[in-house]
Amino acid sequence: MSDFKRALGVTLDEDLKPLSVLLHRKGVAHRIFEQGGQQVLMVDGAQQAERVQALYKAWHAGELRIDVQDASRRRTRSAARVQWRRAPVTLCLTLLSIGGFLLYALDAPMSWIAALAFTPFDSLNAAGGLQAMGNQYWRLITPVFLHFSWLHIVFNCLWLWELGARIEQVMGHVNMLLLFLVIAVVSNVSQFIFGGEGLFGGMSGVVYGLLGFAWVAPILQPGWPIQPPKAVMVLMVGWLLVCMAGIVEALGFGAIANAAHLAGLLCGLLLGAAFGALSRAGGDNNSTSQV
Repeated sequence: MSDFKRALGVTLDEDLKPLSVLLHRKGVAHRIFEQGGQQVLMVDGAQQAERVQALYKAWHAGELRIDVQDASRRRTRSAARVQWRRAPVTLCLTLLSIGGFLLYALDAPMSWIAALAFTPFDSLNAAGGLQAMGNQYWRLITPVFLHFSWLHIVFNCLWLWELGARIEQVMGHVNMLLLFLVIAVVSNVSQFIFGGEGLFGGMSGVVYGLLGFAWVAPILQPGWPIQPPKAVMVLMVGWLLVCMAGIVEALGFGAIANAAHLAGLLCGLLLGAAFGALSRAGGDNNSTSQV
């Protein structure tokens, strides 16, 4: 936000949503955040700041009427298109996960799935023939793209997009990619160590890592509006505990990669604490959330 200029500073109880809707309709890039007990509206450049101030005065004087409902629908559609462009890493990870699921769902040659597994195995005998990884280091990452049921892929893609897109817009594309790589390696290696050899996969460990990151980082860096609601955190952690207790497997839903889930969550918590603390120490205290 280095090129952004302060256009307005108003009380916290004033509803700036109609003005924000109007600015979106006019194509004025802006940010609204809380600072020093006020709502601060920032725009790109001094010229835009003067324009916003004039619009604000006209709106308050009753000289300008804003159709919030109609404009809000356009804003929602526009925001959805912008979000896809602002989170290309998360989008690519989601598409790769869908691709990994289609390999299984469409009965692709087992050798294709074997190429993505953590431990190489004989494609003619998936239950045996396990081999050493050797220098095939991509296998530390690629198991996260393998999914073995519709419920598995839908659940993971929804949460990957919900958490990942928010984090990527705050952290940037490179940091999001690095965050993914670290959590993926930690969760996959942990599952191999504690769960034993065998075919496993899924983005769930990364999802739990992003959940932990999104929960802890904003505690140390309040300028990052990425923290999920408490109800979501309780639901996700509760599901993790149910899976670890063996209830899901006992009900016949198949084996669960509990070590990957728990390791991913712990890794995300640690990374969130580290990134949040570093950002706060660096003086980056402004929120970039839009009203």
